[in-house]
Amino acid sequence: MTPPIPLARPDIGPAERAAVQTVLESGRLSLGPALEAFESALATTSGVAGAVGVNSGTSGLQLALEAAGIRPGDEVITTSLSFVATANAIRRVGAQPVFADIDPVTLNLDPRSAAERVGPRTRGILLVHLFGRLADMASFRELADSAGLILIEDACEALGSERDGLRAGAGGRAGVFGFYANKLITTGEGGAIVSDDMALLERCRRLRNHGRTGGGEPFVDPAPGFNFRLSELHAALGVAQMTRLEELIAARARLAAGYSERLSGAAGLDLPAPAEPGERIAWFTYVVRVPPGPGLRDRVAARLTADGIGNGHYFPAIHQLPPYAKDPASRRGPLPVTAAAADRCLALPFFPGLSEASMDRVCERLRAAISAG
Repeated sequence: MTPPIPLARPDIGPAERAAVQTVLESGRLSLGPALEAFESALATTSGVAGAVGVNSGTSGLQLALEAAGIRPGDEVITTSLSFVATANAIRRVGAQPVFADIDPVTLNLDPRSAAERVGPRTRGILLVHLFGRLADMASFRELADSAGLILIEDACEALGSERDGLRAGAGGRAGVFGFYANKLITTGEGGAIVSDDMALLERCRRLRNHGRTGGGEPFVDPAPGFNFRLSELHAALGVAQMTRLEELIAARARLAAGYSERLSGAAGLDLPAPAEPGERIAWFTYVVRVPPGPGLRDRVAARLTADGIGNGHYFPAIHQLPPYAKDPASRRGPLPVTAAAADRCLALPFFPGLSEASMDRVCERLRAAISAG
C-alpha cells in the first residue's frame, strides 16, 4: 500500500532533542536562559531591538495590540484571508476588525482597499504576510503614517522573509511570529513579539506573566495580565531550530520551485507568484488556486484525501465564519477578491524531507482530481 503523504511535518533532529534534554536536566523549566537565547536570536534575525517569547502567535498578536494602544471600541483594518486568529486577537482586546480586500496576485491585503476602510474610529492596521510573502510594507507604512494609525505585522507565517531590504516583523510598531508545528521553525506551540519599541516589549513581557516583570517580582502592571509564558522546553527547541533557519528556508524554496515546475501549464490552475527582484519568500506552505467552479475545490480536496494525500483549506474567509458572518461592522464594503480566492485555495503537502517521488504523486493526483471535475 502506498504510504500517505501528510500536509505538514516538523523537521526535528538530534540538536533539537539534545537542547530539550539539557533543559530537562537543568531543573529550570520557565523564564530561564533558553528563553533569553531564543528571544535574542529572533531579534537579531528580524533586525530589531528585542523580542518577547509567548505561548502562541495568537497570544503574541493580542499582547502586541494591547501594548501598542489598541483599546475597546477601536477599529483595526485587516484581511479576511488569514487564519482566524488574526481577527480573534483584535476581538480579544475589545476592538472591531474591519476587513479590506486583497491583491489578486499576492493575496495579501490591498493597500488601496485598506485606505478606503479608514474611518473615524480606525486606530490600527493588522497586516498579514500570507504564506510567507511580505505584504506591500512601503504602502502600508505610508498609509499608517498619513492617517496616524498603529501598524502591527502578523508575521506568524513569514519568519525570514524580506522585501527591499526590510525583514518580516521590522516594518511596523511590532511584529508577531508563530511557531506551531507546521511553521518554518517550530517550538511545538509558541510565538513571539518583536519590536524596536522597548517600552512596548517591556509591557508585553509584564502582561505575559500576570503583570510581573519576572517569576518572583511584584505585580507592577495596572492592567490584568495573562499566563502567556513560553516554557524553557519550547524555547530550547526554538533555539536549536533557529540555528537551522537558513537551511529550512532553502529547503522550502526548493519545494516551492519543484511544485511550480511540475504544475506549470496546468489548465485553470493558478500557482503562487514567484519572488520578485528584491524579495525573499520564506515559504510557509504552497497554496494553489484550483479552477473556479461551485464546490470544485472541496471535491478536489476530497479526492486527494481519498488518495492519501494531505491537503488544507488555507484559508476560509474569516468574514464568512460563524463569529463574523453576522457582523456588519466588520465589512465596510464588498470583498470579491477575498471571497473568490477563499473558494479556490488549496494547500499541498509542504515540509522539508518531502521526496521528489511524493511531489510527483501529489501533482499527478491533483491534475487527475481537477480533470474529474
